Amino acid sequence: MKLLVATNNPGKIREMHDLLQDLRVEVCGLDAFDRIVEPAETGLTFEENAVLKAQSYARQTGCWALSDDSGLEVEALGGAPGVFSARYAGDAANDAAKIEKLLAELAATGDAERRARFVCAMAFAAPEGAIRFRAEGVCRGRIAPFPRGANGFGYDPVFVPDGYERTFGELPSSIKREISHRSRAIAKIIPFLRDFTILELDQ
Repeated sequence: MKLLVATNNPGKIREMHDLLQDLRVEVCGLDAFDRIVEPAETGLTFEENAVLKAQSYARQTGCWALSDDSGLEVEALGGAPGVFSARYAGDAANDAAKIEKLLAELAATGDAERRARFVCAMAFAAPEGAIRFRAEGVCRGRIAPFPRGANGFGYDPVFVPDGYERTFGELPSSIKREISHRSRAIAKIIPFLRDFTILELDQ
C-alpha cells in the first residue's frame, strides 16, 4: 500500500519513514508527483491545517494521505509562532532566520519565561478526501539562549525537551524519535494504520 506523507520537507519525510518502518506501507513524499497544488493553510489550529492538507493531497493524487501540521508554541510570546511557525520570518526564510527572529523576541526574557512546546496534529485521508483518523502529539520543554547542534530541522537547535539538557539539535535521532511531538502523534495513529493496512492488503 502506498502512503503519501504530504510534505516536501525532506527532514519530515525521513522522520516519518523511520517512524513508520514497521508497517507494510510504501512511504512517498509530494516530490513523487507532478503538478501538485499546495493548499492554502487557512486553519486557525494545527488540526484544521492538517485536515486541509490531507484532504487536498489525497484528492489530487488519488492516494491515501497522511498529513501533519506542526509548530512551536512559546508561552512568553502568547503561543507564537504557533501555526505560523514555518513562515515566522517570512515565506522565503530559512531555519536560521526563523530561529534568529525567535531568539531576538525572547532576548529580554529569563529562563523561567522560556517555556515552550512543540505540537503536531496529524490527519489520515482516504483517496476521495474523507478523514479516517486524527491524532495530536505534544512535547514540552524550553527555548535555549542560542542554537546548539546540527541534527534535525526547524527549531530543533533551540528546543530543549523536558528531562534533558541538550537540544533536539544535539540529541541523537533515536532519542528524538522516542519523545518528539511527531512521534507521539504517530504513536496514536500507528495502531489504526496497522489494522487498516492489514485489512487493505487482505482484500
